[in-house]
Amino acid sequence: MHRLLGGLAAPVLALPRPAKRAIALAVDGGLCVLTVWLAFYLRLGEFQPISGAMLWPVGASIAIAIPIFVTAGLYRAIFRYSGLPAMVAVARVMVLYGVLFATVFTFLGVPGVPRTVGLIQPLLLLVFVGSARAIARIWLGGLYQSQLKKFAVPQVLIYGAGSAGRQLAAAMGNSHEMRVVGFLDDDDRLHGHVLNGLPIYNPGDLGEILPQVPVTDVLLALPSVSRQRRNEILESLTPHRLALRTLPGVADLAAGRVSLSDVRDLDIDDLLGREPVKPNMLLLNRNTLGKVVLVTGAGGSIGSELCRQILRAKPKLLLLLEMSEFALYQIHQELHAIALDSAVEVVPLLGSACDEVRVHEIMDTWKPHTVYHAAAYKHVPLVEHNPAEGVRNNVWGTRVCAEAAMRHGVQSFVLISTDKAVRPTNIMGATKRLAEMVLQALAQNNRKTAFSMVRFGNVLGSSGSVVPLFRAQIMSGGPITLTHSDITRYFMTIPEAAQLVIQAGAMASGGDVFVLDMGQPVRIYDLAERMVLLSGLTVKDDDHPNGDIEVVTTGLRPGEKLYEELLIGDDPQPTQHTRIMKAHEVFVPWDKLQEALDSLNLAMSVNDVPVIRALLQQLVPGYQPSGEVVDWVHLALERDAVANE
Repeated sequence: MHRLLGGLAAPVLALPRPAKRAIALAVDGGLCVLTVWLAFYLRLGEFQPISGAMLWPVGASIAIAIPIFVTAGLYRAIFRYSGLPAMVAVARVMVLYGVLFATVFTFLGVPGVPRTVGLIQPLLLLVFVGSARAIARIWLGGLYQSQLKKFAVPQVLIYGAGSAGRQLAAAMGNSHEMRVVGFLDDDDRLHGHVLNGLPIYNPGDLGEILPQVPVTDVLLALPSVSRQRRNEILESLTPHRLALRTLPGVADLAAGRVSLSDVRDLDIDDLLGREPVKPNMLLLNRNTLGKVVLVTGAGGSIGSELCRQILRAKPKLLLLLEMSEFALYQIHQELHAIALDSAVEVVPLLGSACDEVRVHEIMDTWKPHTVYHAAAYKHVPLVEHNPAEGVRNNVWGTRVCAEAAMRHGVQSFVLISTDKAVRPTNIMGATKRLAEMVLQALAQNNRKTAFSMVRFGNVLGSSGSVVPLFRAQIMSGGPITLTHSDITRYFMTIPEAAQLVIQAGAMASGGDVFVLDMGQPVRIYDLAERMVLLSGLTVKDDDHPNGDIEVVTTGLRPGEKLYEELLIGDDPQPTQHTRIMKAHEVFVPWDKLQEALDSLNLAMSVNDVPVIRALLQQLVPGYQPSGEVVDWVHLALERDAVANE
């Protein structure tokens, strides 16, 4: 029967719009005739032929109904998608029709036509017209089709029977992508009840529910739930191999109703880290509100988020310095749209932080109050293979910008540093520690510009981060590649890191090394395993040979450490902010450091990598290279030399 109905629906759906409207008109005209005939039967108690006096109400019904239906736009609607609003429109039209029809045949009267027909027929026509459209929706549209496909479409449960859950279920009513089959909720009072036709289950009963209802996904409709609670929910769902998706936070949903497009994959960002601490607005605004602010590396992961946070603080002017044209275009387009509402001028500036002329030109033109120096090369293996460029960008770029800041009266200069600067084993970490030392040395004899640096670990979702890499590998079926099974890293979300950077810089007095509280380090293998579980899959290993995704270790890359640290010393001091500590790190005075930097510059200019590494070892306490020189140019020249011997 289903196949027969589907076969009949296909040619109707294929008809052109005018033909479909003609059919609808003919059906409604026929219903006018049918309902007049039935009204006479209900009044007289026997069927009468459509002739004589009956022709008057038949003709009047068609003459009144069809023009009203056309004018009201009932034939512009697509019947297979019509819902409650369409039925309300039909009811309103029928009220007008009923008044006109009853006026003629009930109040005025027509010989041979019982007056009660003027009241009965409009009611019958309302029922028949409304039923015709409901049948069309079921036969031609989503309700019937969803019934046919209900076992082919993924079936999902919504976790949370509150306002967000109800709105999400309503929004998914016509979805062909997935079908909601019920709610999960922690409230004992709701278990066993039905909400909008959907049962509410106890999450603890999932083991008994799943054999009866083959659910593949759970949608978290808990926009205000804490990270800790999300972790608890994940742990409870893990044994059931269900993929988790979620809605944005309360702030993102405040402006409007929940829709299916709001549903997104539950990222590891939602689960790692601590609950965000409300920012100290005094610190957040001190160096940004009403100020001219320059961000170098404005198109990068941290730089772009700094720009977003600064723009919310309403600076007088925001300067974006970026050497990548595409990255600058992207962040400027995004910020420009926001700046139109806040009346903040945003100036995109192409250029490198290493370009002394360009940097001085920018600072001389706009005289920034605050500089956030985020321009740097940060990818450990790439910098290890291109060490001279790493030194040039990370060290020289910092020196150029810092000296320009002193010359042009910048009041606050904040360097974005990294945990890899602590006892580094790679060029990237050594150059970032040397950049810190440059600022510390300059701050020693300078009181005009408050130099500071903010040191933190990995940020989730940044370029080069393992999270997007692991996600792509899971989507392609694996394996997930991991350099070492015991490797650990500190993690923080990009918005939280940027917000803390701004607040730390506001507490600087000169030469300060600030360290962000990153919480506990995360074992990368555990992170990979959790991402697999979030996808509703299992890890394939010796204990689970039939798992879905395998995790393969490839060995540590050049310069890579197993563990990262945030402090060189062991005596961090608290600050005004609970998440920000202040470290005391030794450094080289500027007169000695400047001489060593000149030697480093000479080695860098001829790409003498062994000398560069040796000078970095002399300058940066604790720097111990983890392997041989792997600079691509150096290796190529070595191979040529061996080949020519």
